[in-house]
Amino acid sequence: MNYMPGTASLIEDINKKHLVLLRDGRTLIGFLRSIDQFANLVLHQTVERIHVGKKYGDIPRGIFVVRGENVVLLGEIDLEKESDTPLQQVSIEEILEEQRVEQQTKLEAEELKVQALKDPGLSIPRADTLDEY
Repeated sequence: MNYMPGTASLIEDINKKHLVLLRDGRTLIGFLRSIDQFANLVLHQTVERIHVGKKYGDIPRGIFVVRGENVVLLGEIDLEKESDTPLQQVSIEEILEEQRVEQQTKLEAEELKVQALKDPGLSIPRADTLDEY
């Protein structure tokens, strides 16, 4: 096997199933159909996988074009071991509700931290208020 520099090394991975972790935290799983010199990807039969605790759900997304600068991690999925997971697959509706509850819990915890720091006179800028500075 010859070593190819840059994204050319992914040519051997065309038509294989891959997991792609995006910069915004989303996880995509699909078949790599195309790649260019900027690491832009075209995925086919793509699903967006959402994990919450020990549950996961897949949302079908079809053909998905990913700009290379948004890719954090790209890895081939071993089709023989794909079903060997300790996670429980649930419906799309259930995983979206679990995700909403998890996000709400995190938001409430963040608000408690901000309030706890405000009481003694400390303050920290929150991500949603950084534009004011």
